[in-house]
Amino acid sequence: MHTRRLVCALLFAGHVTSASADVPSEQRHEVEHLLNFVANTSCIINRNGSLHNGPDALSHIKKKYAYFRGDISTTEEFIQHSASKSTFSGNAYTVQCGDNKPTTTQQWLLDELTKHRNNIEQKRSDKQESEKLEPLTHEHRDH
Repeated sequence: MHTRRLVCALLFAGHVTSASADVPSEQRHEVEHLLNFVANTSCIINRNGSLHNGPDALSHIKKKYAYFRGDISTTEEFIQHSASKSTFSGNAYTVQCGDNKPTTTQQWLLDELTKHRNNIEQKRSDKQESEKLEPLTHEHRDH
């Protein structure tokens, strides 16, 4: 087990990433949202039989993100490479929230990403609708 940790540490330390590869700037807020989501969760993340709280899971995800940054070009790839399964065992990470049935961290984060995107889209739609109504409101006040 100690040897596995040493190999893992050496791989993380020796990985060189491409400066040009990463999640596009217009999607970075999504990655930040997911990192905050993990950091603040009360759910328990299971990595290879080891249970972790949100802050512990966040630390691991950030390390994997730094390691795989050169291979990531979308938020979905961030989830796939950084937060879905063990690089060594291939086992999927799971998450348990309260009494709910455990699910994979990949599905959990994809669900949260969908919610986040829907919220952003709803806010844009509300803003556009508000901007359309604003001239009417000013015209109505002027008369």
